[in-house]
Amino acid sequence: MHFSLGIDAGGTYTDAVIVRDSDGSVIESSKALTTYPDPLPGMKNAIDMLNPEYLKDIKLVSVSTTLSTNTILEGTGFPVGLIMVGDYVIPEKLPTDYWVAVSGGHNSDGEELKALDIDSVKEFALRVKDKVSAFAVSSYFSNRNPEHELAVKKAVKELTGHPVVCGHELSQDLGAYERAVTAFLNAQLIPITHKFIQAIVKEFEVRGINANLLMLKCDGSVVGIEEALEKPIETIFSGPAASLVGASYLSKFDTCAMIDVGGTSTDVAMMVNGLPQLSNSGAVVGGWQTRVKAIRMETSATGGDSHVWVKGDRIYIGPRRVIPLCRASVIYPGFKDKLKRNKVAKGYLCESIQVTKFYVRTGFRPIELKAREREIYRHIGEEPVSFGDLLVALKKRPSPSVLDSLIQKRLIQAIGFTPTDALHVLGEYTEWDVEAAQIGASMLGRLLKQSPEAFSTETKRRVARNIAEDLIAYLIEGMPRSEIDRVLMGRNFTRFSVGIPVVLLGGPVKAYVEDLKNLINADFIVPEHAEVGNAVGALVGKGIKRVEILIKTKVIPISHEAEAENIDYEAHEKCPAEGIMQYETKNEFIVFSPSERKKFDVYSEAVEYAEKLGRQLVMDYMVNAGLQKENIRIDVSRRHLAPSGWTDAPLETNLVFVGIGTPKTSISA
Repeated sequence: MHFSLGIDAGGTYTDAVIVRDSDGSVIESSKALTTYPDPLPGMKNAIDMLNPEYLKDIKLVSVSTTLSTNTILEGTGFPVGLIMVGDYVIPEKLPTDYWVAVSGGHNSDGEELKALDIDSVKEFALRVKDKVSAFAVSSYFSNRNPEHELAVKKAVKELTGHPVVCGHELSQDLGAYERAVTAFLNAQLIPITHKFIQAIVKEFEVRGINANLLMLKCDGSVVGIEEALEKPIETIFSGPAASLVGASYLSKFDTCAMIDVGGTSTDVAMMVNGLPQLSNSGAVVGGWQTRVKAIRMETSATGGDSHVWVKGDRIYIGPRRVIPLCRASVIYPGFKDKLKRNKVAKGYLCESIQVTKFYVRTGFRPIELKAREREIYRHIGEEPVSFGDLLVALKKRPSPSVLDSLIQKRLIQAIGFTPTDALHVLGEYTEWDVEAAQIGASMLGRLLKQSPEAFSTETKRRVARNIAEDLIAYLIEGMPRSEIDRVLMGRNFTRFSVGIPVVLLGGPVKAYVEDLKNLINADFIVPEHAEVGNAVGALVGKGIKRVEILIKTKVIPISHEAEAENIDYEAHEKCPAEGIMQYETKNEFIVFSPSERKKFDVYSEAVEYAEKLGRQLVMDYMVNAGLQKENIRIDVSRRHLAPSGWTDAPLETNLVFVGIGTPKTSISA
């Protein structure tokens, strides 16, 4: 009997599931804490919890990981040289210090605008080759003609030996600068991804697992390991994509909304007719707009580990993540006694200073600390310290902004009360130390003259309202959050109603169902194995390939000399005796595809060629990714651009080919 293994390294937990190939049943699962900055130890821990008898017969492994996302967010990618070809408007903010803009590029028809300044490219490459690990190149309208990008790639590789990533290889969408950013981010991830995947392969070899290895992309599809190595940028946000695919699989709904309540955040996305709904503009990561096709999602900093804090007479949730009190009590012996003794003057309270907040070092190596940061950092060690401890050690009030800066630099981690603690107090989730959570709820509740249970109930209600707000903000794009909140609060005698199932994923997510139902009319569903739905999604993602081909109509003027005897000279006062220039036009149809640019004189021939090429590109990709032809379905959609009442060939015809298939040795749907 054969099995498949799905692994998802999320923001807080790394989940693993084993699925039986014969019927697609989840037969075992595990959860381990995600490890930073290297997720591999957390993956090993999750695998170690699984039955080794099943592991012997694993034939497929599929992984989703936060590695690419975290690398970009933390700015820990490898240095990259960026080459921009064409008349760019260079923004003030660039993702690298090593860049150059050179002459070249094409127009929207793929015709060369200026000759490529290859000498400047070579000079730049030689100047920075010892300072960077890879290069990225983006040329103006390379999605219509990539010859300048390819020429740069060839020259730079020959001179430096470094990897070179081209913008057109990652996206056929318009936006030369956005393609440049996408290529840059991809290039800086390549060395990290190579190391990570090699480590995974070695780990499976040591365990005697001989399996086909796949990775989940941010559009919910899976790719073979070779493509994952070439295009690691496409694995950003693969965690939410895994959750969406898992939600659809576990609930057996092809169309549904998904809410994944994790430790760090809440993600909302939607599946329509078995395919994830994608963002039209591309993924935004670390503030950079890319041209990576990703699921459209709404994300907020509300999770099980969000910091719950009090100021004045209000309860605040997030946005920072902390270690829950209930878990800190298990990790750090004696923490409960420290918590009981902790005191803070009410006037000092802010997000960084709370009666339930403590700080501990993370193990990251400090670099270039400012004097005020050094002063506080040296008093924080491997055991939790409170605001009071720092006040005594420093003989003055610790600066909240400096504490915040040390957290942003990931040098210290905060401990505090969380929604997870609230659920422990209410008895709805009791995996860790209930007493520590009760102590925290009592201390914070006392500030608002509430019992521990009342404070925890209100915290839980606030979390549910945040989740509901995220769902409506996703479904009704552009609706102001303030208006959403007014309806959720029950004003104006109105309620939101959702017409598709809403599938909930996450460890203790059942606890929020009733509160959500009180806010929104919807069919909220918590499927079996919801606590590891993302790992299931990492495994059951289909092979999906999208190819877009554009047919553009270009009007070509035709000139010829008319003979003198055929001209009415009265109608043409300024005609030379030998003849006159007459103008006619004809249509030329240019096909732009990811593989080439081709011209036709007849529209129907252009369409026929595009249809055949699009299907072939999809089929070749999917077969190379390990899919069987008989299990591949290709859908084609067409969109025409033409003025109202137009009877000639469309000005533009856009064909989108979507191939869908199931990987070899994958589980049954």
